[in-house]
Amino acid sequence: MSLVGESYVVGLIGSGITATLSAPMHEEAADRLGLRYIYRPIDLDTIADGVDRAPQLMKTALELGFNAFNITFPCKQSIIAHLDELAPDAERLGAVNTVVREDGRLIGHNTDFSGFAHALDQGLPGATLDDVVQLGTGGAGSATAYALLSRGVGHLSLYDLDRSRAEARARELSAQFPAATVDALTPETLPDAVKAADGLVNATPIGMHHHPGAPLDLDLLRPDLWVADVIYLPQETALIRRARELGCRVLPGGYMAVGQAVDAFELITGIRPDDASMRTHFERLIAAQQGESL
Repeated sequence: MSLVGESYVVGLIGSGITATLSAPMHEEAADRLGLRYIYRPIDLDTIADGVDRAPQLMKTALELGFNAFNITFPCKQSIIAHLDELAPDAERLGAVNTVVREDGRLIGHNTDFSGFAHALDQGLPGATLDDVVQLGTGGAGSATAYALLSRGVGHLSLYDLDRSRAEARARELSAQFPAATVDALTPETLPDAVKAADGLVNATPIGMHHHPGAPLDLDLLRPDLWVADVIYLPQETALIRRARELGCRVLPGGYMAVGQAVDAFELITGIRPDDASMRTHFERLIAAQQGESL
């Protein structure tokens, strides 16, 4: 555990992240705790050959005194080869979103998984988890599927436009969680699976500002279905908005965004910030950002 008197310089490595909300979230949490903490985005889109140079940029930043990094698209898998060790969950997921330097060694963690698990606990307490359908099995989907099964989902059905990816992920998760049933859906079997499910998770980009729309036929929703989305820009996706109208319990993407940030901050500093305060700050940031875009 780090000492409160230490100062922290943390970087976020990824593409298109200059306007990230992670910086103000982390820095405001540190201010409340009396920590000296600077969080800087390293946007690979603004650097020549940035994606290819990401490992070298991380090494250079370490030499300049950075303590830790958050890692986002498209480096969550490629950065692994440049680390000394992976935490167990990151190793099982094959993806890293937080890198911490410990005794000169670079340790990779995955707080996307733990952030979504925390989001379920905070935003959907007591939700029935017998049967869940998840849309999307990419980077975010790998983390949410793992979190769902770690929280006791008995039957998880995965749907992806890339059916082979969903099938591969189902096989991997079945091996990791042998007590659960994990299968892949087709466009033909998706409607019946949703009708039988307790919950629905959207882990696709459909619903984001740049990918508007809904990830499935919204007529499949019903009031006794809980609905979660990983998207937080906007918070009220078409899926979440329709689910609210029907009276479903909903989990907007902000819960996962805050959950992964809380867990990453604790890994970096050894101190857990107050998640309710961070979520309130996050909501203010979202409201301000949406106001600027109007």
